[in-house]
Amino acid sequence: MQFTPDTAWKITGFAREISPAYRQKLLSLGMLPGSSFNVVRVAPLGDPIHIETRRVSLVLRKRIWR
Repeated sequence: MQFTPDTAWKITGFAREISPAYRQKLLSLGMLPGSSFNVVRVAPLGDPIHIETRRVSLVLRKRIWR
């Protein structure tokens, strides 16, 4: 999956490799399936990425994206 700044994406679910605790943390931050987010910045090598939702601004590792 190739992320570029100033693009919008929709969350469809979480990877099975994510621990239940980490998934719960993302859910509590508003990263719900069906919600959208905007890509703000992408690191030079593509990991991590900076995103914004309606509630929060996050920097996340690429391993959670599919």
